[in-house]
Amino acid sequence: MFNNERIWKRGKTLNKALKLIIIAAVLIMVYFGFLHMKIQEGKQQAIPEEADYLIILGARVKGTVPTLSLQYRIDKAAEYLKANEQTVAIVSGGKGPGEDISEAQAMQQGLIEQGIEEARIIKEDKSTTTYENIVFSKALIPDPAAPGVIVSNDFHIYRAVAIATKEGLNIKGIPAKTPKVAVPKSYIREYLAITKYYLTE
Repeated sequence: MFNNERIWKRGKTLNKALKLIIIAAVLIMVYFGFLHMKIQEGKQQAIPEEADYLIILGARVKGTVPTLSLQYRIDKAAEYLKANEQTVAIVSGGKGPGEDISEAQAMQQGLIEQGIEEARIIKEDKSTTTYENIVFSKALIPDPAAPGVIVSNDFHIYRAVAIATKEGLNIKGIPAKTPKVAVPKSYIREYLAITKYYLTE
């Protein structure tokens, strides 16, 4: 009798724990679904023409060669700059581990190779985070209220525009492709980065 009561109580405790785990799992899934929706919304922004400036956010460089993620950003920026010849580009990204040149220099070289005049490109080569990319780039913009655009991979646009807007920039996002092989890792990392942004900002 005593053993049966213990087993019953233990089973009841396990059932409660299981219910809590299920509720927590559902809440996490709903939250990540919300984040994914915000990321998708960020990719659907109307892109203004003739922006005063364009900021390209840095990504990893292997030695002196842009990774595919960064190359997609360079390509998308070059496409906009060719169509909007008065727009000035700010290439933003410092030099990290395993990089022989700064991300800004790699982006500058990539734009020049695609026919963008060097005189239209401003380098910001000290930043190491998205927040620093935007704050340090803002210091190079004569009029923060002027219309601008920001280029990054599609998963990153929502957070980048949110930070830039909070910093007082009048800006819209231009999404570049994300390499297929990098999609799962990139989105998971971005969910965590957005969560950190919500908690700290």
